[in-house]
Amino acid sequence: MSERHDDVTVTAWALAAGAGDQAALASFVRATQADVHRFLVHRSGPAEAEDLAQETYLRALRTLPTFAATSSARTWLLSVARRVAADAVRTAVRRPRIRDLGADTQQALERVAAPRSRAQEAVLLRALIDDLAPDRREAFVLTQILDLGYAEAAEVCGCPIGTIRSRVARAREDLVRALRADSGGGSGTGSGAAPGSASGPGAGRAVRSAPH
Repeated sequence: MSERHDDVTVTAWALAAGAGDQAALASFVRATQADVHRFLVHRSGPAEAEDLAQETYLRALRTLPTFAATSSARTWLLSVARRVAADAVRTAVRRPRIRDLGADTQQALERVAAPRSRAQEAVLLRALIDDLAPDRREAFVLTQILDLGYAEAAEVCGCPIGTIRSRVARAREDLVRALRADSGGGSGTGSGAAPGSASGPGAGRAVRSAPH
């Protein structure tokens, strides 16, 4: 996994790249591509993430010369990625489809009553995050997985900080309910789980440290 650089360094690379520095451009792309791809996987699904990431960088490179660093380059780039994903939804041919969760996720979901390893819990949690309401999933991924501050996430989403805080709190509640329902082996959905349902040994820990 590539080293995570601080925002000051990444922003300096973006400014230099906008001025024509090719080495800085290469550093900027390397430093941000993992976060962009991870965000788009959660935003649009793994099947679309690669193409959307490429479009994100194409758009970003066209506007880098006008980037004024009023926010960090990472925040600015994730805003571009969000617009790319939204445009893809608006222009896509709408047809029913099932999100590709992968074989490991399907196995975990089919054996909800069986004891799970930490790895299986991580796979299941990733599926539960993908099933969150889009606004809540986006806020949760930005702040809890990509480590953006609430103010930065609000800038990416174009909404007040309080809205981000509320969405993250609701996302956590949704995840805890779903994990409790899953650990209890009940047949109902997460929203129907009783507040006192038993939680699996790693459930609370998993919500606090969602898989990257």
